[in-house]
Amino acid sequence: MMLLSGPPSCGKTSLLFQFAFNSAYTSSAHRRVVFICNRRRLESKPPYLSQGIDASSDVFNRIRMKYVEDYEGINKYLAGFHLHQLETYPAAIVIDDFGDFFDDKNCKERLGNPRGRDLAMVRTLALCRDAITHANESLASGEPCRLLLSDTHHGDTPRLLFIYKRWIPSIFMIEGNGSGSFILTSNDNASGSGSTRNRKRSAKFSTALQYLVLQEIIEETKQ
Repeated sequence: MMLLSGPPSCGKTSLLFQFAFNSAYTSSAHRRVVFICNRRRLESKPPYLSQGIDASSDVFNRIRMKYVEDYEGINKYLAGFHLHQLETYPAAIVIDDFGDFFDDKNCKERLGNPRGRDLAMVRTLALCRDAITHANESLASGEPCRLLLSDTHHGDTPRLLFIYKRWIPSIFMIEGNGSGSFILTSNDNASGSGSTRNRKRSAKFSTALQYLVLQEIIEETKQ
C-alpha cells in the first residue's frame, strides 16, 4: 500500500493515471487496473499523459474506471474482493483523492460519533489492507496486486497523516519548488551489512503544456 500526498493542483491525478498505465502495460498476464475516483472531479480536471503515450493505445482498455460518490462505494468494492477468481485479480488498485470521499458531517451522522470521519477512514484502510493481503496470498508467486491512494494536504503535512502512517508503509510527498515544477520525494529505510541506510529519492516533474514531464531524478544516501 502506498500514499501519494500533495497540495491542490500539483499533478497527483496525472501521476496516479501514469502509475495505472504503467501497471497495466508491464503486467505480463495482461491483468487490468482498477481506477477508483469521483467522476465529476475527474472530468473537471482530467489527468495529463506523458509525452509519447498514444491515447489510442490498447493498454487503456485494461484500465477499468470505477466511479463512486463516497467511501461506501469503495467499501462495497473491497468487501467483495475475496470473490475474485485468481485470474481476475487486478494488477493494481488506484484511489484518487481518497480523503475527499469521507465527508465529515456525513461520517458523523452515519457512525453516530464525533470522530466519525477518522473511524470511517480507518475502517476503509483496514479493508484496503485485507483486500490486498488476500489477493497477494492467493496470487502466491505471481505478480503482486498493489494499491496506491492519493490525498490532498494543505500546508506542510498531509491531512490525517497520523492515520495514514499506521496503515501505509510507503508515503510519497509532493511539494512545489517555486518555479512551476514539483518535487516528489520518497523516504525508505533499507537494511544492509548490519547498518541502516536512509535513502532519499526525489523526482522533479511538471505538467507544463498539458503533459506530465519528468525533468530530473535525484537519489541521496546517508550513512
